[in-house]
Amino acid sequence: MQRETYQSMVAELSGKVEEIFPWELIEELKTDPELLLLDIRCPHEYEAANISNSINVPRGILEIAVDFGYEETMPQLVNSRQKRVVVICRSGNRSMLASHTLKRMGYENVASLRTGIRGWNDYEQPLFTGEGERLELEVADKILENRIRPDQLASRHIS
Repeated sequence: MQRETYQSMVAELSGKVEEIFPWELIEELKTDPELLLLDIRCPHEYEAANISNSINVPRGILEIAVDFGYEETMPQLVNSRQKRVVVICRSGNRSMLASHTLKRMGYENVASLRTGIRGWNDYEQPLFTGEGERLELEVADKILENRIRPDQLASRHIS
């Protein structure tokens, strides 16, 4: 039996999780003021570049952040099960997994931002630092680029 990989897990969700493109999100933001933007990247990624008015709940604590009774509970997120939630990551893969998790946990209207925050930036939409400072397009490009070391590439071949 072959083991699952990150990419195979994401591919398995294709067609099972709603995905929207950046231009579709722009239209939704115009018409739905209750829409919740959920950035599930690590805090340092979020602080470096984020979409205005998004909230950051790292994927590693997502399951406990969406239920009451934990230090990590995010009441705004717990109370959004009937709201439109768009999940954001860097490229649209982690957000697929997180969107699937939210659906399993009772969220009724969840979508993953296809192409992620990188696609948002490629579509020349504004990104901000954690302090609220708007990033220049080229600066955001640099922040969002891949930084894979040679030893990380070699690890892909381990079964």
